[in-house]
Amino acid sequence: MKFRDYQEEIIRKGADVILQNGFVYLAMEVRTGKTLTSLGICNSLGAKKVLFVTKKKAISSIDSDYKMLTPGFGINIINYESLHKITVEDEFDFMILDEAHCMGAFPKPSKRARQVHCLITDKNPYVILLSGTPTPESYSQMYHQVYAIKKNPFREYNNFYRFCYDHVHVTQRPINGLNIKDYSKGQPSIMEAMQPYFIVYSQKEAGFKVQTKEEVIHVKMSSLTYNLAKKLKKDLVVQGNEEVILADTSVKLMMKLHQIYSGTVKFESGSSQTLDLTKAKFIRNRFKDQKIGIFYKFKEELKVLKRVFNDSLTSELDEFVNSNKNIALQIVSGREGISLRQADCLVYYNIDFSATSYWQSRDRMTTNERLKNNVFWIFSKGGIEDQIYKAVVNKKDYTLSHFKKDLLSL
Repeated sequence: MKFRDYQEEIIRKGADVILQNGFVYLAMEVRTGKTLTSLGICNSLGAKKVLFVTKKKAISSIDSDYKMLTPGFGINIINYESLHKITVEDEFDFMILDEAHCMGAFPKPSKRARQVHCLITDKNPYVILLSGTPTPESYSQMYHQVYAIKKNPFREYNNFYRFCYDHVHVTQRPINGLNIKDYSKGQPSIMEAMQPYFIVYSQKEAGFKVQTKEEVIHVKMSSLTYNLAKKLKKDLVVQGNEEVILADTSVKLMMKLHQIYSGTVKFESGSSQTLDLTKAKFIRNRFKDQKIGIFYKFKEELKVLKRVFNDSLTSELDEFVNSNKNIALQIVSGREGISLRQADCLVYYNIDFSATSYWQSRDRMTTNERLKNNVFWIFSKGGIEDQIYKAVVNKKDYTLSHFKKDLLSL
């Protein structure tokens, strides 16, 4: 294979940065080729064994890129949930951390960030971090992505709280009557300190000319769906013969209505049930002659889709690529690290509360050669989805405060 000109340039720059500092952060927008570029850096520096850590859904795609490149090093591709399987006998001189922003929890490090810390401390590899959105919600998310690396720019701080003295404006936020410290207001100085380690590249710079066209389609759900939503809003509880739907808090009410308006519900016992097949049947009939990628939010929604689509639907990327089947992916797990370029269009069975989910998932079909993406949102008439959509399109997460304002109109 042959790298694109900009990838070759990033490989050269990345190699220089990593030799000088021990790590490099490739902040390249989705579909610009972060994976291949990172493998190219490893190959140019004579890597012997690479540990590539990613999301589970992306493993097969990364393996394909590795085989296509045929580099001179061995590779172990695992997902973050399998980090505990790496033993002291496992040797690697390079470590690639895909979707590195997923390690950005604060003020305390997440389990995966701690596991990565242990591996870097033990093996002392060169490190390449990858993300199209390094700090999607707060600059404070940067600290735990790099705190394990010896030459990171924040190494003088023993922990996140010390780091906050110089780089975070700590405020107080009332939660349930208590004032809780809010560490989300990270200062621009964080990204300024990271500048020497970053290589940033956009789709526009890569020559992408794709136009994304979105269409919202409203479908009328069954009377059962609307009656159940109405009763829950009024009484905050629906008692069945064996199960209970409880919405005794605003958060629960928001979640239950989000489920119900798309045709499923999770009971207080933890079990779930399908209520309404309207959305799934509409999608099957409306897009019957196309190969589509479907995004859903709740686990029960996958059961709905499988029930309606039968054998024409898969949730495995390899099967989707190598057959005429459609694919269904949960929004959060499918929004990063995979390509759905074989799809004619993307169809959303439901919508996530996160603005990050909106912007990342809708870009899964984009390639350098593609000129147009068609994205369809299937919303229930009178449901909650329209309000969520208005928030995330404007790069705002849909929060409980939004829901309380919208509740009177639902």
